[in-house]
Amino acid sequence: MANSKAAQVLERLKNQGVIRSRDFHEQGIEREYLRRLEQRGLLMRSGRGIYTVTDAQLTENHSLAEASKRVPHATVCLLSALRFHELTTQAPFEVWLAIDNKARTPKEDILPLRIVYMSDPALSAGFEEHQIEGVPVRVYSPAKTVADCFKYRNKIGLDVAIEALRDCWKKRRSTADEIWHYAKICRVSNVMRPYLASLV
Repeated sequence: MANSKAAQVLERLKNQGVIRSRDFHEQGIEREYLRRLEQRGLLMRSGRGIYTVTDAQLTENHSLAEASKRVPHATVCLLSALRFHELTTQAPFEVWLAIDNKARTPKEDILPLRIVYMSDPALSAGFEEHQIEGVPVRVYSPAKTVADCFKYRNKIGLDVAIEALRDCWKKRRSTADEIWHYAKICRVSNVMRPYLASLV
């Protein structure tokens, strides 16, 4: 039974990359069993209740997959979304996540998170779902991320927001209409107007 459970755990992790202990619990595999596999060096705990296979082929976006498992209702935003879309030279060490402004702040002991609180319609607008290491990850689109950067320019810097806008335009990742659409949703159309006008 133990060997079949080990095979079941390892097979699921190889298929999904990152998994929560509660997902195993629903299959009748207790956390204590996962701890034993970790002690044997077969699993690696990369966050509270988050496991990966020790020899897994991790991508540069692995931390985004981990964060999405840790906070499934969140959306990758700002510097982490810029990095994902290759629209910045910044390399954030934290994973930037947007959550509802009424949601509880997630507790994390290993994975560094930077939480940004948003409310609708800005929270629910403009996200895409990407598969990273078998994990569905919500990431704001390039146009929505650029608008967010201007909205949260006091957190990340106006120079980063301007760089993101220019890169997004130069790499043709979105149209002026798309950027303008999200600028209005994020209520930064007046701030962005001169910068957007200089590009078109």
